[in-house]
Amino acid sequence: MQPTRLPSLLLLLFAVLTTAPTLLAQPNNTQPNPVYSPEVEERIRRVEQSLGEAIKIDDAPVVLQERMQKYKVPGVSIAVIKDHKLDWARGYGFADKEQTTPVTPQTLFQAASISKSLNAVGVLKLVQDKKVDLDTDINTYLSSWKFPYDSSKGKKPITLRHLLSHTAGTSVHGFRGYAAGEKVPTVIQVLNGESPANSQPVRSLFDAGTKTQYSGGGTTISQLVVMDKTGLPYDRYAQQQVLDPLGMTSSFYTIPPPANKVPLLSTGYRGDGNPVVGKYHQYPEQGAAALWTSPTDLSQYIIEMQLASAGTSAKVLNRELTTTMLTPIMNEAALGVFIRKAGNDRYFGHSGANEGFRCAYLGSLEGGNGVVVMVNSDNGAIIDEIINSVATVYNWKDFYNPVVRRVVTVPDEVLDTYVGEYELNPQFRVKIVREGHGLKVQATNQPVFDLFAEAPNKFFLKAFDAQIEFVKDDSNKISSILMHQNGQARPAQRVK
Repeated sequence: MQPTRLPSLLLLLFAVLTTAPTLLAQPNNTQPNPVYSPEVEERIRRVEQSLGEAIKIDDAPVVLQERMQKYKVPGVSIAVIKDHKLDWARGYGFADKEQTTPVTPQTLFQAASISKSLNAVGVLKLVQDKKVDLDTDINTYLSSWKFPYDSSKGKKPITLRHLLSHTAGTSVHGFRGYAAGEKVPTVIQVLNGESPANSQPVRSLFDAGTKTQYSGGGTTISQLVVMDKTGLPYDRYAQQQVLDPLGMTSSFYTIPPPANKVPLLSTGYRGDGNPVVGKYHQYPEQGAAALWTSPTDLSQYIIEMQLASAGTSAKVLNRELTTTMLTPIMNEAALGVFIRKAGNDRYFGHSGANEGFRCAYLGSLEGGNGVVVMVNSDNGAIIDEIINSVATVYNWKDFYNPVVRRVVTVPDEVLDTYVGEYELNPQFRVKIVREGHGLKVQATNQPVFDLFAEAPNKFFLKAFDAQIEFVKDDSNKISSILMHQNGQARPAQRVK
């Protein structure tokens, strides 16, 4: 499981972050994609034909299916919300390549860290029912385990508000799950970092309430609060009190997956196109990472949050608690969601990354717009491009503002001088290679990206706004690179 906010500089630099729609036929398992009205079909076509790259160098269309091939993404599922209604949902490619199982609107994907949004709804339902308080020490509610205030770095009481907003100062950023055949630990074993858990203990890194630091470990503590206060398995509580009332009846947190849902599960794939061993990992850190869902189901959650915040619905949370959930605590972090500003508009959302799966959603706080994109691949670069296309087609003002760059030609003999490896630190290297008349770049444990020249010694990436500048030493030889992003330049020395 990966972070759900924009990654840090080094990660982002080479990473790849109720009412039925108008249609002519309702979706079902025998009809992979429904046929919508001509107006909706035209919007779908435009979204498919105009993916929005972060960096643009020409006006050539970027087509969804071509992009899937480029990124080696087997399957994509999209749902778009317009005026507080599901406008359309459509699947592309394969849920399982080996079985040639197509992605349909009913196909289920691992929601990864999007799980945290629905977890927050469940915790706030307990608050609404007066069973817990957002600002009380979590140990007041924990009975099967107590948080050990054993670090000089974290002595202030930790509350549920802290846990849900990533301001608790707790450790363990994310979880990698458990592959087929691996023993799955209990929640308490995860929190203590005890075998067979494959993560470190969840402990304090700094005083609660002083800053934000993403912590799946903190979310897992809130999961245990739910279990201890209700006396129910987490998945049962979530199903009864959150998912079913929201209309997310195909979704579940259950481990292992219920037998009747197995035929709907997609297979996760690595960035090279090979399947995850056992098809997917299991996550006992349910509140943080275990939700299986579809864009169609997630749309029901987004729409309900929008309506509840306006005071016109209350399927789970009332207006007051919904507003609380969508109000930032610190920076962009609210409770289980992050708030994004685009011009004068605001959006709540989350993204996620489990082994073999990537996803993201956004819902506008005003106007009733939204989008969900889920893929069964470790390569999530296509997600932002799809969201940008939706924003453009549906006229989300000030949302997509690509950087436009001009490409220049650099002689092959100059390109040859840039080929090599550059080290930022012993754990992070950048490899530059020639391919044809251009360059490609790959950082440690990251995908390969094309480089485009904007100057003889400066190149940019199209997947996100970052540049690499080649620097010469006193002997006129390339000795280092500068990695530019977000107004910063980080040097890496040439080692090969």
